[in-house]
Amino acid sequence: MSSLAKSATLQTAGFLTLFVVIFASAGTISFWQGWLFCLTFWFSSIAIGIYLMKFNPALLERRMRVGPAAESRPIQKIIVTTAFLLLVALAVVSALDHRFGWSHVPTAIVVLANTLIFATFGLFLLVLRENSFAASNITVEAEQQVISSGPYAVVRHPMYSGGLLLVLAMPIALGSWWGLLLSVIGIPLLLVRILDEEQALSAVLPGYDDYRRVVRYRLIPLLW
Repeated sequence: MSSLAKSATLQTAGFLTLFVVIFASAGTISFWQGWLFCLTFWFSSIAIGIYLMKFNPALLERRMRVGPAAESRPIQKIIVTTAFLLLVALAVVSALDHRFGWSHVPTAIVVLANTLIFATFGLFLLVLRENSFAASNITVEAEQQVISSGPYAVVRHPMYSGGLLLVLAMPIALGSWWGLLLSVIGIPLLLVRILDEEQALSAVLPGYDDYRRVVRYRLIPLLW
């Protein structure tokens, strides 16, 4: 199957699954927050897929190797599986919040959260343009080099910085404060993944320890 077909199939399957989970949990299609979030997420994902398809198909192939089965380290298999389940739970709880009216997020805040999601995909694009080895799983290839420019000059894991913003913005974009609790619960998983990834990179990627000494912060500038 071509890169185009694989990318289209994965993105379509992922989007349809997310769509069904959200609107089935909401119990209605009259859920404008759900529509706005799904359209924002879909448009942003497709835009990055098209960009990679045109300018860096090899990176697109790397990005498509995703999920627990793509991880070689046992702890990462557990982390990725748990993170996926939390993401589904986040979507379900946020949609149930709409269904039963547990909380209310003002319209302006919902729109702002969707704007943040769109900007987060912009950050993803910057990272992918800077680093052609930014795979979805933890791996080091023979020709891989340490990247220290662009977003990598600010934090060591800018893709995860964007991921953190995305999961924090997602429940708010869906109009739920309660869903935000699941986003917060997932943060320790991200921290463990980063620490384990750095251990793996230090062992096999030449120059990575020097890079760590130059760029002090892993995820959030001036904090961690």
